Amino acid sequence: MANRFPDGFLWGASTSAFQVEGAWGEGGRGKSTTDRGFGIPGITDGSVASDHYHRWKEDVDLMAELGLKTYRMSFSWCRIMPGATCEPNPEALAFYDGLIDYLLEKGIEPFVTLYHFECPQALVDEFGGWLDRRMIDAFARYAEVCFRHFKGRVKLWATINEQLIATASSVNTGDTETDPKRHQGNTYQMSYHMSLAEHRAFELLHSIDPEAKIGPVCAIQVTYPFSSSPADVMAALNAEEMEQFYMLDMSVRGSYSPYAASYLKREGFYPAVEPEDDAVLHGSTPDFIGINYYSSSCVKERTEPIVFGGFPPWGAGDFVLCGNPRLEKTEWMPNGLDPIGLSIGMRKVHDRYGLPMIITENGMALSEEPDESGAIHDEQRIAYLSAHIAQVGELIEQGYPIFGYCPWSFVDVVSSHQGFAKRYGLVYVDRTDDDIRTCDRIRKDSFYWYQKVIAGNQLPE
Repeated sequence: MANRFPDGFLWGASTSAFQVEGAWGEGGRGKSTTDRGFGIPGITDGSVASDHYHRWKEDVDLMAELGLKTYRMSFSWCRIMPGATCEPNPEALAFYDGLIDYLLEKGIEPFVTLYHFECPQALVDEFGGWLDRRMIDAFARYAEVCFRHFKGRVKLWATINEQLIATASSVNTGDTETDPKRHQGNTYQMSYHMSLAEHRAFELLHSIDPEAKIGPVCAIQVTYPFSSSPADVMAALNAEEMEQFYMLDMSVRGSYSPYAASYLKREGFYPAVEPEDDAVLHGSTPDFIGINYYSSSCVKERTEPIVFGGFPPWGAGDFVLCGNPRLEKTEWMPNGLDPIGLSIGMRKVHDRYGLPMIITENGMALSEEPDESGAIHDEQRIAYLSAHIAQVGELIEQGYPIFGYCPWSFVDVVSSHQGFAKRYGLVYVDRTDDDIRTCDRIRKDSFYWYQKVIAGNQLPE
């Protein structure tokens, strides 16, 4: 790879509102579906999280010290619009005003995700959330308020983070369906409504602030066949279509691929549509695609009938998920470490859509506590990030349009299923699942390493 990255490359880091903000009962915030947590004993909820709501200025100062060029964050919809009437909350807008303005003061570009798993509970209670078409107008209203209020200050927007997870988890959606197959059918209907809402947002931003850019964020599902058997190769192709491309096809092209459409019809999952939908889906396009990548997966031929149920629910299809014996596995990354998978996935995404890309999440999960001196030595994370950044550099050298890299996460966040036992941050947050402690920030070794990457605009020698 080239020694240096392009001038203006956006070195960043990512978080999400419900995983860092806390302050559930403050600032006029409404309830979110994610407030209930996953109900796992010993796993904390997000009521305090990383206490970013009270420590945002300290966090931005740390971002500036790190040298970040962009900070990928999310707005909490239920904080900005706490009720079913979708009226904006002035206290929430003032909170985000302070954060955005201070980021800009420090020379850091705000990169805002509108929807990162949090569905306002008020909209679930009112009409069932994303299962109902009224959610499309509600999201468009929310997006318009944000676009107009932050016009000229926020120039990078993401619509929906990881639509696959956003629609599949009942915790995220509020869907109470217990029948496994009907539940999976609901995910496709919700996904369809999200796609319509997404295209409404594309059109709104382009009309309100033509200089700003917007795109979806997809967790790319790089899937290998277990063997060179043609049946296993076909299974991998089917898996990528249904775990990744059916959503991106809707985000970018406004339609399903022939295989995806046929699968949805065969299983009775094809969503209910309205005549006016086609004009919405084909009336706008995104400016870029955000890429979340942690590891790859592996599948083999399905020889038994599909059994719906379990998690992940999207594992039920014309393929069977299996382990990849060729990859090194770790405590929190059971699929294995696979930096080359990032290149494979991004090449496939670009070859299909031809849009600029930015890595919006990429990170190494570890169990961590400070040593006797108070330091956190996370050599594994440094090695992981270095290997993936090297892949990004090679892609850019080959001509792929990649304009930024944001590791997950800036500070330790409350992980949805594992709380604070599973840590991704460049900055340690002094708390555990059962003890809030001080929530003080401690720079990890990876913080200082990434600081050198950004300052040199290249991987250190």
